[in-house]
Amino acid sequence: MEKKKTLYADLSLLLVAIIWGSGFVVTKNALDHVTPYYLLFFRFIAATIILSIVFFKKIKEASKQDIKAGIIIGLFLFAAFATQTVGLQYTEAGKQAFITATNVVMVPFIYWIISKKRPDKFDLAAAFLCLVGIGILSLNDDLTMGYGDILTLLCAVMFALHISSTGYFAKELDPYVITIVQFLVASILSLIFALLFEGTNIELGSNTIFPILYLAIFSTMTAFLIQTVAQKYTSSTHAAIILSLEAVFGSTFSIIFLKEPLTIRFFIGCVAILMSVITSETKWEFLKAKEIIE
Repeated sequence: MEKKKTLYADLSLLLVAIIWGSGFVVTKNALDHVTPYYLLFFRFIAATIILSIVFFKKIKEASKQDIKAGIIIGLFLFAAFATQTVGLQYTEAGKQAFITATNVVMVPFIYWIISKKRPDKFDLAAAFLCLVGIGILSLNDDLTMGYGDILTLLCAVMFALHISSTGYFAKELDPYVITIVQFLVASILSLIFALLFEGTNIELGSNTIFPILYLAIFSTMTAFLIQTVAQKYTSSTHAAIILSLEAVFGSTFSIIFLKEPLTIRFFIGCVAILMSVITSETKWEFLKAKEIIE
């Protein structure tokens, strides 16, 4: 039974990676018909409403600490998605998928600042590989980065801060309440920025309803819940390896559906970043486990 649960959990996490990877393509297409901040607002408010209905009892029992933590995490979540969504207007979806994935390499260094625990040799090697990969993917001939790539790199930093703050607060508090509050915070901030920078003239047609519902129900609500449950039944090493495939799926879907070019430079940069993510997240412990079994 334990092996079956682990297998089902791993397959569930693979589904999460596919959903998140497809989200880059869906968002890219949606941005042709709706502005970035309104897209974020509708995405997060829909997820907030659905989760609030499902976990209404937990919201009634929420503590001040739960709400405070959700607000702090929500600020980082909004900043991450805002820079990612706006940045996607100025760069390719496949490239962004891999640059966004570098957030897992940044987490140990942010944790170093918080806990004074120095990153190990795997984290340092991952950081080097990550920098090489970003350079290959993003640097122009004059060694400058495009606006979209800069925003995406900032997005990765914000996601790293989001992951670190979530890990800090979630140990003692209700994860479901924190999730709902952070989604609500992100939706409120998205609406404020939309009104300030994008005006009030917005039309929701068939070209925008589907992407919004897909991003809200699948990429936001369903994926986060599946990940939370699945990681109870599988190792963090398995989870890290499988979820890092998000970047691979994002790039693959972008090439297939958006007709983005697959160049040698793009391929080498993606491989370097993927290797850095796996190195940082797993420390290659799955190879040691294999040696012991043999």
